[in-house]
Amino acid sequence: MLDLADDFQPLDILAMAAHPDDVEQTCGGTLLKMAEQGYRTGILDFTAGELGSRGTPELRLAEAQRAAKILGVAWRGNLRFPDARLENSLPARMTLVGELRRLRPRVVIIPYWEARHPDHYRAGELAYESCFLAGLSKLDEGESVPHRPLKVIYSSMYAAVTPSFVVDISRQFDRRMEALLAYQSQYGEQTAGESLFPGQAEIRDRLASIARYFGNLIGAKYGEPFVVKEMLRVDDIVSMGVRTF
Repeated sequence: MLDLADDFQPLDILAMAAHPDDVEQTCGGTLLKMAEQGYRTGILDFTAGELGSRGTPELRLAEAQRAAKILGVAWRGNLRFPDARLENSLPARMTLVGELRRLRPRVVIIPYWEARHPDHYRAGELAYESCFLAGLSKLDEGESVPHRPLKVIYSSMYAAVTPSFVVDISRQFDRRMEALLAYQSQYGEQTAGESLFPGQAEIRDRLASIARYFGNLIGAKYGEPFVVKEMLRVDDIVSMGVRTF
């Protein structure tokens, strides 16, 4: 585990993803915004990305710690599941159940259930099923106390779906990019994997374009999209945040 704090106070929000830098790309601005509002946030990466074209597991874990500090998260961990071979297996679910019961997040952010990379959609499946199992009182996992998050939210930045809602990250976008580019092994200018990885300027342009698109949907400069399976409730239709005209 890569811990940024010595204590294990319950988290308000836990983002889970397959690889270091996945969270930074898909919901990093939202995590930063929530941390700025006083929520205790965390990140749990499932693999160290050891089969990636660039970098080493040790280097990527160190970069993940630097990125986490930029995003203001209280805790970050890595399960060191096998990269590119992530499985939604019973042992993996039970490992994750133990972490969820220890961290006790109120809200979790997980990858959307469809993706090009198998690790990404399997990470979503694994996270969702583990959140359910973690709340079963008769599921014995040592001395851990059952806990089930109140809300499961899917990050849908790269999914061709209509989001359930979009978070305005206009003020957080530059620091989100700073956190992503902390992964110099992946996004620094180098020859390894040159044909697969665009340069930093192109990466920023691409991600800015995507965030501008979603921001435009809510009348903001930059946004991050999310999907929930259940209906959202509105108690005051006068104070709804996005104008019609």
